[in-house]
Amino acid sequence: MAETMALIVAAGRGERAQTGAATAPPKQYQALGGRPVLRWAVEAFLAHKDISGVQMVIRDQDRSHYDSAVAGLALRPPVPGGTTRQESVRRGLEALATSRPDRVLIHDGARPLVSGPLISRVVGALDSAEAAVPLIALADTLRRKTAQGYAIQPREDLFRAQTPQGFRFPAILDAHRKFAAETVTDDFALAERAGMSLATVVGEEINLKLTTPEDFTLAQQLVASALSDVRTGTGFDVHRFGPGDSVWLCGVKVPHDFGLEGHSDADAGLHALTDALLGAIASADIGAHFPPTEERWRGAPSHLFLAHAASLVREAGGVISHVDVTLICERPKIAPHREAMRARIAEILGIGLGRVSVKATTTEGLGFTGRREGIGAQAVATVRLPG
Repeated sequence: MAETMALIVAAGRGERAQTGAATAPPKQYQALGGRPVLRWAVEAFLAHKDISGVQMVIRDQDRSHYDSAVAGLALRPPVPGGTTRQESVRRGLEALATSRPDRVLIHDGARPLVSGPLISRVVGALDSAEAAVPLIALADTLRRKTAQGYAIQPREDLFRAQTPQGFRFPAILDAHRKFAAETVTDDFALAERAGMSLATVVGEEINLKLTTPEDFTLAQQLVASALSDVRTGTGFDVHRFGPGDSVWLCGVKVPHDFGLEGHSDADAGLHALTDALLGAIASADIGAHFPPTEERWRGAPSHLFLAHAASLVREAGGVISHVDVTLICERPKIAPHREAMRARIAEILGIGLGRVSVKATTTEGLGFTGRREGIGAQAVATVRLPG
């Protein structure tokens, strides 16, 4: 079967789409329905059966935003973009040249709501053509300003072009190299300039490009409408103290007079949160997915469990809206490590820091935690799924 790679270009600045303060990140890293805009598109391609991998092109200055946006996803190292979109695409293609895929789909990172069926249509069109583009026929009446007024412009042969645009890889790479000095509107225009055989597929209105604040408002409404099934899951976990000089809690190593006993790293916070996410999508519990009887999980870091639960939410088409973890212990003190824990959970789940809460409490000396025999943790996760 022909190998198809996705090349997602996210090297623009996007000033017109600024929806907040001047210090807000570029549009592709802003939140949309609980996920960064860029992550929507990346996950859509990673989940598609015909896509072998994703190559990103980004601005070097945005690396910290990028790392946060795609945390936990299996991606090739990103490529720094150029001064124009055309140059950014060429750099991405050159990065893919070493693996030489048969086909490539080039997509704008500012189009977050690309669907699986649209990707399939573009990939399928490449069976009989060297280049394929999604098009949408114009529905509005068009008027052209003239000296006499505003003349109606015939629209029958006019279309809006979208991405992903698909290409036979050797042909589009050669075209970008050959016409690097020329300026074209998009990659399909470059393919036409190079004499490649062309095909079109039907685009989708929902596959809008986020260009203005109004586009963000519309996209938020579309996401909210699509993800109308709100689920809540809970989790609880305990581990007893044992020999050691530190404990793992919520993905952070905390110095302590003891360690925690368990088959894995005994991170009660992440274990409880993993169960909460699994519960929200009715997918059994952590023991069913990672049996303590299996030797391969001995000493395993618990972020693997939480990342797996998050991937199951994504596979179900869901979004993690909010998570809340409460650690129950007399010692160690949690407050000095709270922000690091929040940041680590947000990184593992690929969600904004504002959607992660970590709290701590004691039992006023009562029970096993009051006697300092171990640590307990409870968690709540809110997930939005397609209605």
